[in-house]
Amino acid sequence: MQAVILAAGLGSRLGSLGCGKPKGFLKPPSLEISLIQRSIQILQQFNVSEILIGTGHLKEYYDELARCNSSIKTVFNPEYQTTGSATTLQYLKNSIHSDFLLLESDLLYEKRAIEALLQDERSDLILGSGETQSGDEVYLQTDSNARLTKLSKNKNELEKIDAELVGISKVSYSSLQKLDFSLAKDYEYLLVGFEVLKVEELLWCEIDCPKHLSRAEKYIIPKLKEVL
Repeated sequence: MQAVILAAGLGSRLGSLGCGKPKGFLKPPSLEISLIQRSIQILQQFNVSEILIGTGHLKEYYDELARCNSSIKTVFNPEYQTTGSATTLQYLKNSIHSDFLLLESDLLYEKRAIEALLQDERSDLILGSGETQSGDEVYLQTDSNARLTKLSKNKNELEKIDAELVGISKVSYSSLQKLDFSLAKDYEYLLVGFEVLKVEELLWCEIDCPKHLSRAEKYIIPKLKEVL
């Protein structure tokens, strides 16, 4: 299985925390490695054979990472300033030749997130969690078969809330070929119809702004260190 990490974003919400690096290279003070390095380590623990990184903003950092690790390959989205993650995934499409894990670059998570997706026999799965109260949640609404019907950051746009989007999914090669990349700017909206695997009490967060980093340092990282 391959893994695909979407990492083309500008990371403008990080402000001075970015320090001229892509947001995947953010290293929380209480961790020894960056977010992207941590994701790579976890994926390699599960014998992921190739990691594709969709790049854009400051792509040279990811290119250097690939030069140091033969299992990593980068694919540049030259339209990254005017497009979203769906276009980055489209540029990656020709380099994907198997079922794959799809991840966002700014995630901090326990390895149980990957384990749960790989152990489930279903081929197309969106990882969902219970309530996080992170302040930047993407809420998921599913049907009676646990298939995603709608997602939004606005609770009022949904009839019910069944889970929160983690930012890690499992996508089959056949489903990739059917995706219509013109339908949405953000990749997650292309996955409507996929089943949602909800893992309660999952330790995870995204770090997309200083507030997220503060929350990660206070609540998430100490607990992650306990489960390692």
